[in-house]
Amino acid sequence: MSDTRTEGSDPSANSNYRWYVLGLLTVVSMFSIADRLVFSILLEDIKAEFAFSDFQIGLLGGLAFAATYVIIGFPAARLADRSVRKNIVAGAISFWSVMTALCGLATGFWTLFFARTGVGVGEGCSGPASQSLVSDYFPRHELAKAMGYLTLGATMGTAGGLIVGGQLNELFGWRYAFILMGLPGVLIGLMMYLTVREPKRGRFAPPSATIEQQPLGETLKELIANRVFMGLAIGWAVQIMIGYALAFWMAAVMLRNFDISTGDVGLYLGLAFLIGGIPGPVLGGYVAEWLTRRDERWRAWLPGAVSLGCVIPLAISLQSGAFWPFLIWFAIAYAIYVASQAPILSGIQAAVEPSQRGFAVAVALFFNNLVGQAAGLSIIGAISDQLTPVYGPSSLSIAVFGVCVVSGVLAMIVFAWTAAQMHGSGYLDKMASD
Repeated sequence: MSDTRTEGSDPSANSNYRWYVLGLLTVVSMFSIADRLVFSILLEDIKAEFAFSDFQIGLLGGLAFAATYVIIGFPAARLADRSVRKNIVAGAISFWSVMTALCGLATGFWTLFFARTGVGVGEGCSGPASQSLVSDYFPRHELAKAMGYLTLGATMGTAGGLIVGGQLNELFGWRYAFILMGLPGVLIGLMMYLTVREPKRGRFAPPSATIEQQPLGETLKELIANRVFMGLAIGWAVQIMIGYALAFWMAAVMLRNFDISTGDVGLYLGLAFLIGGIPGPVLGGYVAEWLTRRDERWRAWLPGAVSLGCVIPLAISLQSGAFWPFLIWFAIAYAIYVASQAPILSGIQAAVEPSQRGFAVAVALFFNNLVGQAAGLSIIGAISDQLTPVYGPSSLSIAVFGVCVVSGVLAMIVFAWTAAQMHGSGYLDKMASD
């Protein structure tokens, strides 16, 4: 795809159109998470058919996806900083959708592992280009709000993967669930290619910002030296261990602790993700926008407070012996958790030069997936396997909670440090002058 068409002199002048683009990118994000996490509602049936351990399930959910995601992320991000971003997104969703469908043809651990790596390749190409596009359709004072809406895609994708995947599993089995979940994404890719116009790069950047491309080594060196960016990226990576634990393992927790079908788990847990996840990022975006107008350090303070705050209702949820209290407190925990995503995403975009945005997102996603997904999910699976002889079905709940507590405490510390770096690195002066 070599189309380099752009929208006149001001691609964001048409307010309705820029919201259409944001809406379509949100749908792309939704399919990204749905295709990634539909595995979570199918994993108990997959585990039973192939006699996998929780550690193997953690590897399939985490390492298989994250390894290729982070490897492809850097060249894809570099391409996003140099090439037509809407074409990258269109090609990426088409590829990972096909690989999701191929998961349904797996014959064992390694064939399923291979298909999951393909999903990681496709999705690794999408994130940097999508976020870079949003930053050139919305000015900085609206960026947190726009990123909040983009984050909705993750929530809708998590819920959609659970609800639709659970029902498809009940009707047709896990293999056809993968196939039917994957194929619609190809149509979204076609819409992305045909209807989205590429905006001018760095349109809303201040006059002093760097628009021209730098050598890769120089870009990486500057990002590593950027303490605000590194603090946000590492804090996000540690914090998102909570998000992946909730999104990937909670369906299995419910199936092991309540007498309920996969279809009902998908429906009720998916609704809990929607009830908690839709207001969370939107309100978080508006609150972050309001707070950062007064002090930019709220881009770090708010995620820090949320990181530990969401663990409290999660503890109540996991200790509940009844179905509905479990679900209600889980929805509250998730709503608190996702409220922090908009300030993190907008903070990363604001902390770097326009020419570095795509690559900066790739660096952040590298830490995000390596720590939060590859390590986090596998650690939970390994702990669960070790605790099973003593605690039985409750072992997974204990493993999830333990990892989330440690993650919340560490993330709060990292974000507090990041806020201090904003004060001492000239970041606040730069934001005040933009």
